[in-house]
Formats: sequence, structure tokens, C-alpha cells
Amino acid sequence: MRHALPLSVSFCALAAALGGCATTPNFAQHSPEEIIQEHAATKAELAAEIPVKESGSQQKEDTENLPANALTDEILYKLLTSEIAFQRGNWEAAYVTILGVAQQTRDPRLARRATEIALSVRRPNEALSAIRLWRELAPDSLEATQYYLGFMAVSNNLPEILAVYTERLKKAEPQQYAALMLQAQRLLARGRDKQQAFNALESLLAAYQEQPEAHLALAQGAIANNDNPRALQEAQWVLQRKPDSQLAILTVAQASSKDDAAKALADFLSKNPQAHDVRLAYASILIDNKQFDPARLQFEQLLRDKPNDATAMYTLGALAMEARHFVVAEKYFTQYLHTIETDSKQERDPTSVLLNLSQIALERNDHPTALEWLAKVPEQEGKNSVWLGVQFRRAQILAADKKLDEARELLHGIEVGNEAAQVQVIQTEAQLLRNAKQTDEAIAVINKGLQSHTDNPDLLYDYALLAESQQKIDEMEAALKRVIALAPNSPNAYNALGYSLADRNIRLDEALLLIEKALALAPNDPFILDSFGWVKFKLGDFTEAEKALRQAFALRADAEISIHLGEVLWAAGRQDEARQLWREVKHKDPDNPSLLQTLARLNAKL
Repeated sequence: MRHALPLSVSFCALAAALGGCATTPNFAQHSPEEIIQEHAATKAELAAEIPVKESGSQQKEDTENLPANALTDEILYKLLTSEIAFQRGNWEAAYVTILGVAQQTRDPRLARRATEIALSVRRPNEALSAIRLWRELAPDSLEATQYYLGFMAVSNNLPEILAVYTERLKKAEPQQYAALMLQAQRLLARGRDKQQAFNALESLLAAYQEQPEAHLALAQGAIANNDNPRALQEAQWVLQRKPDSQLAILTVAQASSKDDAAKALADFLSKNPQAHDVRLAYASILIDNKQFDPARLQFEQLLRDKPNDATAMYTLGALAMEARHFVVAEKYFTQYLHTIETDSKQERDPTSVLLNLSQIALERNDHPTALEWLAKVPEQEGKNSVWLGVQFRRAQILAADKKLDEARELLHGIEVGNEAAQVQVIQTEAQLLRNAKQTDEAIAVINKGLQSHTDNPDLLYDYALLAESQQKIDEMEAALKRVIALAPNSPNAYNALGYSLADRNIRLDEALLLIEKALALAPNDPFILDSFGWVKFKLGDFTEAEKALRQAFALRADAEISIHLGEVLWAAGRQDEARQLWREVKHKDPDNPSLLQTLARLNAKL
């Protein structure tokens, strides 16, 4: 049976708006534009570790200038009952009680706790009420201000953001301008009206026009407003006064075309070879332009400058793997793992590197080592699809090594909570059995799965494939029709049933309708296009058949599509073209069963 692939107000925005902690982006997994933007927006914040003068540290906030309240039995009782209520899921009682005690005692720590309770259950109105009280009780609290500004950004309250930052800039030291101005720009840019946000930023920074930091913030605001000429003007103003400003040249690159950005960054590096962030952005543009050798040289320089740069190690490993230099890739990937394991500041997920190392081992046909790397992939929270896919890969390798029982035992040991993942485990086990030509056992696994997951379309679909392989045509058709009834917007069952009819040269009008339905649902699926070409061929429309099959092959250079196209050409009297296609299939897969059957049926010689 020929078939398509198997069936198968934001608090995030608020958290981002708070900007409470800085993270190092994984540049190896981002586009150059993202790199430049992230660096331009955060570099000053990352560098400005001195807090705003009036705020002090959070530790001091929690211990200084607190009201002199005695911990009475009444207050202790209310605090305990609040926490117990929260632990039992009664957030409202917990919130009301703790907020009431905060108002009674004027203790900002309790207002902070009320904020945490409201945020944990996604109640923005209650959270904002607690934050207002928190700021009232601790007007110098940087954390309370950050929370408050986050809410103002989400609610598009630009005047309030301006008022807060106007006051903060008045009290700030000059070395704090960059952090504050860029923070303000980023918050304002989240407003719905980008021009209005930029106008507000201009108003805020009008009194600081001699400060380069103000022009950098305006440049970033112009980019957010899709005004690249203004962004270039502001960034160039800074470069004229501070020619070594990495943030300014990164902003120039961000506002330029890719080619102009690359040239600007390269020129800057020639004068400032130690500009790490600029070199990183330049190297990433080279990768995006598929200039892998020059990019490799840049990342090697980055690693020489910072021998513990995990991003450079990862990217050099990826570049070597792309070039199939597996020994070099393995060196960088293992170096990467050692670095993130021994450096407590490196909080990175090793999964992608472990997967690459396992693939390198497979390229050497070293299955035990591949399994060792896969076994080290950390279990993700909720056992996500990546972790689950790793377990399936381990099972496939074991099965390929004739350790089918061990592979099945591994699959049986996977505990997942949701039905979709449970079905995937069942499907994987059945596929391993089918690959081992244990079709009866595979059917038994699917049937057992259907007992627990009645009428699951994925399992019914797999059952249909297995039934067809055993020539149980009536059961196959019944299963596919049931899938169509259960999942009418999924193209796969339409396609599978239509192809089965066409391949058996029966009920061709029905087959065409089924495949056309599948094609309407997935117009660019190469397998469905293959089915369409095949049914057109069976109906005698060689022109449409060839057109569809060539379109399918352009999307996916699949052997069976090529075999079908060859048969259409053969029937149209173009035997030489057909033989050429078949020779290419034979060269790649000499024992391809579909090719051998086609050649025998047509009595064709290559």
C-alpha cells in the first residue's frame, strides 16, 4: 500500500517584560538577525551589573526599612492558614488572607508573597493589586518596579512606563544610563502602536541627546518601528563618537541588508579584532550564507579568544558534521560536554550534542557507543517528544542488532501519561515487529493497543497497513473507512484506500475521488501526488500522470515514485527514459522489491 506519512493577557509576555534575569542566547541555533537583535538589545543590560542607585539589592529590601511589627498569635495564625490553603489548592483564601495581613502590618514581604500566589494561578488583576501595594510599601524595590512595569507593558500603559523611567533616569548615575534606556525601549516596544511607542521613547530621551546610550536606545526603537534609515542614522551617530562600540555596529548590521551587514561587521573586526560579540554575529551571517569554511575560521578564532566558549565548540562540531568530518566533530562535541559538565555557569541542555555523537557512532557502525550516548540524554520534564524519540531510536538500534526482545523490553519500560505518547510506543513496537517480518505479532500488538485506545485513528491506520500486507483486503478497507469516519480531515486514510484501489486496478473512479480528497487536504504531499499520478495512469491519462509524478519526485526523490514514473514513460513508448530512471533506482538499491516486480511484470531489461 502506498501511503503518506503517519497520522499523527500572556503571562509569558509578562515574564519577558519583567527582564528580571539575563540569559546567554544559544547563538548556534539562531539566525544572524536574531543574534544581532538580541545582542543589541541586551548587551548593555548584561554589562550593567550595578543596580540603580536608589533600589539597593533585593536582600537589603527584605531586611531594611521594615515595619516594627511583633509576630502576634493572630498574625502567625493567618500566615499559617494562608499557606495551608494555598497548598490545598484554595488560592483565593490564601491570597485574600496574606494581602489582608500585608495591609495590616505594612510589610512589603507579604505583598510580595500575595503577588507570587496570584501569578502562580494566572490571576493578573489580583497580581497587579498586590504589586501596587508592594510598591507602596517598598517604593525603592527594584523587583516590585520590574513587576509593575511588566504589567504596564502588557496593558500598553505607555505614560506610566515613561513616568517610572523618567524618575529612575533622574536618580541614576551615567554608567547606568545604557541599561535603563534600553530597558525602557524594550518595554515601550511591546506596545501595540509601534510609532506611538517610538514617540514615547523620544520624549523620554529628549533630555539626554548628548549621551550615546540615548542614541543606541533610539536606534533600537527605530528598528522595532521598522524604520531602518532612522536606526542607521542613530547608530552611525554613536560610531562617529565611539568607533569601538560593539553595540552600535551590531545595530548597524541589524538595520542593514545581509550583505551590507556582513561587510560592516568584517570592517569593524579588522580594526577591533577582540570584539567577541561582533565576531559571533559575523560568523553566524556567514553560516546563514552557507559560507561554512570562512565561518569555521571565525568560530576557531572565537574559541582561541575564549577557550571555554561552549557556543563556539558546538558550532564547530556542527560545521564539521555538516562536512562529514566526523572525527573533528566528535572532538568538539566531547569538548562541549566536558565544558558544560565542569563549568557551573554553563546551564545548557546536552541533548542535541548527545544525539549528534550517537549519529557519529552510527556512521562508524558502532552501535554500542551510539546506544551509550543516547542513554545519557536527560529525561525531560513530562517526558517530551524529544526524549521519547530518543527511546524509540534506542529500540530501533537494538532491533537492528537482532536484539528484538531487548528492544521491546525497553519500549515496555517507557511510562508516559498521555494517550498520544502511549500510542506512539505501541506503533513503534509494531513497526519493529513488522520490520522483523513478524507480522502476526505486530497485529497482536496493535489489537492489544486498540483494546486500551478504542477507535484510535493512528492504530487503526497501522492495522490497515498490516492487514494489507497479509492480503486481508476486506479488513484493510474496513479499517481505513473507520479512520476516515473518525478523522475526516486527515488525508492519509483517503490516500491509502485510494491508492490500494488504483494499484489493484479496481473501482478507479472511487479511487480518484478518494485521492483527490487527500490532495485537497495536503496539496504538496509527494506521496499523495504519487497516488494521484498512479490513478491517472490507471485511467489512461498519461500526460496528467507524468505531470503529477514529476511534481512528486521534485518534492521527494523517492524510489517508488521514480519506479511509477518509469512505468508511465514505458507505457507511453519512452522506454529509454524509463530504463534510465530504473537504473538509478537499481544503483542505489539493487534489491528494491517494487523495482524487481515491475521489471518482471513488464519483461523489461536494464
